[in-house]
Formats: sequence, C-alpha cells, structure tokens
Amino acid sequence: MLLKNSYYWFKEVLTPKFCDDVIKYGNSKSKKIALIGGIGENRDLNKNPLTKKEIKNLQKIRKSEVIWMTDQWIYKEIIPYVKIANEKAGWNFQFDRSEACQFTTYGPGQYYDWHCDSNEDPYKRENENDPEHGKIRKLSVTCSLTDPKKYKGGELEFNFNRPNQKKKYNIKKCIEILPKGSIVVFPSFVWHRVCPVTKGTRNSLVIWNIGWPFK
Repeated sequence: MLLKNSYYWFKEVLTPKFCDDVIKYGNSKSKKIALIGGIGENRDLNKNPLTKKEIKNLQKIRKSEVIWMTDQWIYKEIIPYVKIANEKAGWNFQFDRSEACQFTTYGPGQYYDWHCDSNEDPYKRENENDPEHGKIRKLSVTCSLTDPKKYKGGELEFNFNRPNQKKKYNIKKCIEILPKGSIVVFPSFVWHRVCPVTKGTRNSLVIWNIGWPFK
C-alpha cells in the first residue's frame, strides 16, 4: 500500500498534568515484562513462567515493562487525535475500536527492536460476538510522556523498507515525538523500533486502533 504520509504527529498537545497523571497511575500498578507474539502470550505467567530460553529469545527483540490501561479518561484525551490524523494524512482507514492502552517503561539498556504492530490474520476470538473478532490493527499511536531531558537514547525510528528485505534500510528518526505531550500516529503495518535507552527512564503510552481487514 502506497502512502502519501507514513506518519502524522501533534506536538505537545497533551498537557504536562495529563502526562504526569498517566505516569503516576502506571507506576502505582505492578508492571509486567513486555512480551511479543508467540512468546508467553495467552498463558498465566504466574503459573507457567517464561523459561530461560524464552526470555533469551524475547530479549533479542524486546526488553521493557508494561502496564495495561482501559480507563476512559485516557481514551477521551487521545483518540480524537487519531481520528484527525487519519483524515489529515489521507489514510481514511476504517476503524471502530481501540485496544487496551499499553503504558511502557524503558529503563537503561531497554529497547524494542524492529517490528510492526499488525498481523496478517484477523483476530480470532472464542466468542464470535467479541467486538475484536475478525479485525486487524490499522492505526498505532504513541504518546510521549517523559521530558526528553530526563533520559537519553530511546529514539522512535521508522523503517519504510521491511528489515528482512535485501533493500537498503530507509530509516527515519521520529524527532517529532520527542517533546513531552507529543503524539505520533502511523499505520500499524509500518516497521518501527525504540532504540536502547542509555540513561534515565522513558515512559510512553501506545494504543492500537482496529477495524475490518483492508479490501
């Protein structure tokens, strides 16, 4: 799919108070190790924890901690920007639901290597009446919650060629997301990564917005 705009951003639109409230709320909860598809998903890690091999394979790609949030005060603040970006960027993707918000903490040495958020196959839920059944991720949104002066590294980068392609990487550093309270929206099939944090702590909020598969 050819895109006129590969991502769309809003600079410092979330208030410092909102950002601080989300961080305080996230830090008040028990953080969990961040997972990737195929490793530790859909199982009770308290009863069946990750093996050493699984942890090693996981940390080849991702190392961070997450909290899941489904509070309406968060969606109410962010989703309007997703709708504006969808229109202004010219994507006009159909979507009708947002997944749980992922509050992510990256400390020194933590990262998330190249990946895309979307899957080729739609969600399959046990209950076909589940509102997520049959849908795919279409638009991803990342919100910067931390003052960039408080950490080093942790840059969000896009790769407009898939990393496993033989073509030379087409990497774009998303400097627009750096100011606290900024938002970037992008199609969920765009490859991206969070570079290792070298100092301090980077907090972000991610939301995936889903809809029926592209025709």
